[in-house]
Amino acid sequence: MANSPFRAKLNDILLVVSWRVIARDYFGKSSSWLYHKLDEIDGNGGKGGFTEEELLRFKGALCDIADRIRRTADKL
Repeated sequence: MANSPFRAKLNDILLVVSWRVIARDYFGKSSSWLYHKLDEIDGNGGKGGFTEEELLRFKGALCDIADRIRRTADKL
């Protein structure tokens, strides 16, 4: 996987989060689609990345997962 500046921002959670689940549940896409977005490339190897709308959805997905983890931890 490429080391894009965007991916570097996610370094702390890269191995903790299921990117396949985020791609499927929050975008209705494949994990390879999400990996291309994280690596800031398009399907043809050119420059790509998230659109503004996709980025908002991605941020929302991470916040939703964080909230779900917090609620689960609070139940323990």
